Amino acid sequence: MRYVRLGKGAVTVLVATAACHTLMSAGFASARDSASGSDDAFAGTFEFLLTMAASWALMPLLLWAGMRVMGETGNVAMVIVGGLAWLGLSGYCIDDIDRAGGHIPAAALAAYILLGTGLAGSGPDRRG
Repeated sequence: MRYVRLGKGAVTVLVATAACHTLMSAGFASARDSASGSDDAFAGTFEFLLTMAASWALMPLLLWAGMRVMGETGNVAMVIVGGLAWLGLSGYCIDDIDRAGGHIPAAALAAYILLGTGLAGSGPDRRG
């Protein structure tokens, strides 16, 4: 087992998840504020869609950059599967986070972090 690589992966996934979850919370709050002050049926839609797109684009970028900053290479599986898993998780739990004080359930976030940590260990072995 490469425990150091798994530790680096856990830190990277934890930080990336916190950043994307915070982005979604703030973006959805902005969309709600925009929608509440207008009579337009589509008020807040742009902010909502921009928040989702930014979160989905940011997660794989943060996973890749975090592992590269920590000196790890061969992170393709972590970046691709982690990004797609985030897309699925955040899309499935959108109603949970898109309310005042809402958040993705802790069990789902923990499962995502464990998945990402496991994927971090799937990179090439640099010892040999």
